This record gives sequence, C-alpha cells and structure tokens, in this order.
Amino acid sequence: MKLSVLTLLLSLSPIFIAAGLQAQKSAFDGLSTDMQNLFLLSNAKTRSISPENFTGEKGKGGMATEGTNERAARGLGQGWKVSPSVDIDSCSTLTLAEIQGPGAIQHIWMTVTGHWRHTILRIYWDGETEPSVECPVGDFFACGWGKYAQVNSLPVTVNPGSAFNCYWVMPFRKSCKVTMENLADRDIRVYYQVDYALAPVPEDAAYFHAQFRRSNPLPYKTDYTIVDGIRGWGHYVGTYMCWGVNNTGWWGEGEIKFFMDGDKKFPTICGTGTEDYFCGSYNFENHEIRQYQEFSTPYTGLPQVIRPDGVYNSQQRFGLYRWHITDPVRFEKDLRVTIQALGWRNDGRYLPLQDDISSVAYWYQKEPHARFPELPDRDYLEVR
Repeated sequence: MKLSVLTLLLSLSPIFIAAGLQAQKSAFDGLSTDMQNLFLLSNAKTRSISPENFTGEKGKGGMATEGTNERAARGLGQGWKVSPSVDIDSCSTLTLAEIQGPGAIQHIWMTVTGHWRHTILRIYWDGETEPSVECPVGDFFACGWGKYAQVNSLPVTVNPGSAFNCYWVMPFRKSCKVTMENLADRDIRVYYQVDYALAPVPEDAAYFHAQFRRSNPLPYKTDYTIVDGIRGWGHYVGTYMCWGVNNTGWWGEGEIKFFMDGDKKFPTICGTGTEDYFCGSYNFENHEIRQYQEFSTPYTGLPQVIRPDGVYNSQQRFGLYRWHITDPVRFEKDLRVTIQALGWRNDGRYLPLQDDISSVAYWYQKEPHARFPELPDRDYLEVR
C-alpha cells in the first residue's frame, strides 16, 4: 500500500510542478485592471506624467518653481500648483510625455484650449518614426465637432466642462512618446496627465493604433473609407464618426463592411444599416417627440446631435461611437473598413449621399504597421 501511494505521488509530481510553473507564469502583471482582478497584487510600478512631473520619476512631482501658474502661486513657494499646464506655440509641436518601458499607458486625461481639429495628438511606440496614433484631439476623444458632448463609455469619457479621458490600455516594450501639434495661428494651453504602469509586457500583447480620415463631400456613389491599408495581425476595437448631413431626410441606410484577410469585392462582415451598426434602430428617433434621441452607453452611443438653429448653425450633424470591446473584429493579414452613405429618393429608391464624414478607427496589432495616409491640411480639417 505504501509503495503504491509513493508510486502515485511520483507519477503526479510532474503535474504539480507544471501547475506551479503555470501559476508563476500567469501571475497578474498589473497592466490591465478591472473589477475581476482589482484585488490582485502585482509588481507593476505606478507612474504619472503631467506638467508637474514631466519625466514621471518617483518623488519628483510638484517641484516646479516656474510654470503657467507661477504668478498665482507667488508667495506660497514650491509645491503650490506652479505648473499645472503647458502652452504650445502656434504651428509647433510639443512632446507631452516620453516613457522608457516596458509598460502600458492606462489612462490619459486632458483639456485643451483652441480649435480641437487643429490640435493633433500623436503616439509613437518603441522608437517609431511614424506614429501609431495620429488624430485631431477632439475626434480621438469622441468630440469631433469642436464642442463639448458628454460621453459615458468604457474606454472614453468626456466630462464637464471639456475634460477628455481615455482608458484604452496601450502597452509598449521599449518606449513611448506622446506629442501634440498646434496647427493654429494662435498659441494653445493644455492641461494633461498620462497615467501608466511599468511592468513586463506579455508576449502576445499588441500595440494600440488610431487613425483619422475625412471626406468632404463624399463623392457620389462612393463608399466612405473608415480605414484601409492595415497590414499585420490584430483586431479592430472601435469606430468614432462625425456625420455632417448635406441633404434633407434620413441619412443612415448605409451598410458597414469589414474586408479582412484577402477579401476583394465582397466583405466577410456586412452590417444592415448605419444606425444598426451603432446599436440603435429606426433613425435613432424618439417617437414620442419625433426628434433624434442622444444616448451614451458603455459600448455605443450617439452623444452629439447638432440641430439647425435657423441662422448660421444650418446643418444637422451627428457624433457616434461603437466600441468592439466584447466583439473585436479579428484579422490575421489585412483589414479594410468602409460604410455607405445612403438616404432616400422621393420614389422610394436609395439616394447615395454626398455628406461631410470624418472618422477615427481604433485597433490593436503587432508591429510594424503600414504608414498612415497624410493628414489633410489645416483648412480641410476645419469644422465650424
């Protein structure tokens, strides 16, 4: 009996050893937190970059003696909110953060003066010379029409009075650089904070990307391209769109299409309508008051409806987001995403629209990524 028990234990020992190794391997890294793992300890180091600590170094915050609020802090001395913001000169670029990895950005907060379409956010991973994120700041934070809209979603929130927040987890292995370009002919002021964790990044962690596009007006009988030219292995995680209607009537009959991994004329995924893709129905209409109904939820929303005022605010315009958090669109080689702009003719046929459409595509992929199309110039970017 004793011998058989010993034999059994010896036979099971490789299983126990493997289980122990697996437990060590799967220890919580602290880079991506939620309510399911918030109680777990990790060896990640929490750091934060802001105008009060440009490097994020431990014990180096609040040391400024010069800054945008030095006059307000006069007489109080060091440590009394001397440098809460930065000024970016007209037609210039400022580096907001440089971080040495490995680690991950976990949260970005900022509020920006000036024209949001003329303020370009860029993020570079691991020494890239071409950005993985390139987008006007308002559009990146789902406020592309240049004015405040309250957004209550999981990865992006916009809070009163103009506070941009992003919770996309953005891992990097060697380094990260965040810059902001001011295209305007006036200086702007930026208050910001980049919160991140330093820890080893899992081998299967992909890099975050975001790309902006605009077509104004969309050529007749042409699908709008949300993103094209993605090459590599990854998954698509979100769409934000600014839709400026240049016609009367309903504008959202068009279908979204995901062409992946060699799809040519026809896509693998084809939606049933614009409001359907953004998880609404029947024109986003409140049928009691016969008006568009704004909404903002964790995964999808129509947070912004700009209504004509009868004078200079003459066009109907809409801001919409759809986050693929529970249903990422996975691709192994390539991805292209388009959407149709369709209304109705008087005789009941579809009317291809020529609207003012802008978008931001969000995705994760292994590097290297394909080079982004060149951003339009300042005049083409502008919205009013």
